[in-house]
Amino acid sequence: MTTIKKRKPKLTWLVRDWRLYVMLALPVIWYLLFCYKPMIGVVIAFQKYSLVKGMWGSRWVGLDNFEFVMGLRDFPLALKNTLWLNLMGLVMGFPVPIILAIMLNEIKHSGVKRVSQTLLYLPHFLSWIIIGGMVLKIFAPTTGVVNSMLLRFGLIDKNVPFLTDGPTWQLTYTLVGVWQNMGWGTILYLSAITGINMELFEAARIDGANKIQQIWHLTLPVIRSTIVVLLILNIGQMMNISFDRPYIMGNTRVQNYCDVLSTFVYRAGITNAQFARATAIGLFQSVVGLIMVSSANFVTKRLGEDGIW
Repeated sequence: MTTIKKRKPKLTWLVRDWRLYVMLALPVIWYLLFCYKPMIGVVIAFQKYSLVKGMWGSRWVGLDNFEFVMGLRDFPLALKNTLWLNLMGLVMGFPVPIILAIMLNEIKHSGVKRVSQTLLYLPHFLSWIIIGGMVLKIFAPTTGVVNSMLLRFGLIDKNVPFLTDGPTWQLTYTLVGVWQNMGWGTILYLSAITGINMELFEAARIDGANKIQQIWHLTLPVIRSTIVVLLILNIGQMMNISFDRPYIMGNTRVQNYCDVLSTFVYRAGITNAQFARATAIGLFQSVVGLIMVSSANFVTKRLGEDGIW
């Protein structure tokens, strides 16, 4: 006697996990409405956009907006400053969260560890308006706290132009950014480190490995995949730079060093109502960023790492 197998409904997975899919629906809808739907607006980068005619009624001009923007005198300078400041931030700032995460993991006292994490995370939640005021008070050429202390202790003969000399301003800009983001960047690394099997450390101690050897041969290899992924993502952001940070910290004395693509877009596109040209710059940044991410991921895969896809 043959038994008839009951055919399971095709949507069993949906019926079983419907609560999870309801929770997933909210972020999906948010991304569709606020991230993917606005992407239709990139077509105005190829138009002579008019607010009256709108996106679908404006005349198509092809690559004219890109040619115009890239032909402006300030564009190469803004592009160079963007890449240089991001490169400085990557070189100086990328290792800091890794080091901090390792140091926090070695703190055994839970109270000290929580207080240290809170103090490190706090700058991330401060707006750049507040940080800009702090920077002005701390690094002002004549009345700043740093210059006053250095002069009082006889470490310098004259005030250091932290905010008025171009190369010095770029270094100050980078260090302030590292300070603001280093605590927040430790979260992923610290979670990866805490997931390491503690028996590995016990075995290493039994074999005579000191703390530095444990970090070098156990901790770093385990979090290597996390480091690689975040490095690739950071390389992909080399063309993008926030507007508020250089705009607030910059001044006319260092205009040739603080003018970046975001401030260039604001000045050349938004303030002059040239939305098509501003969109062209944004599309250019996104395309170059995609190329850089893909290239970094390709090199990573060739070196034997996992990459991000």
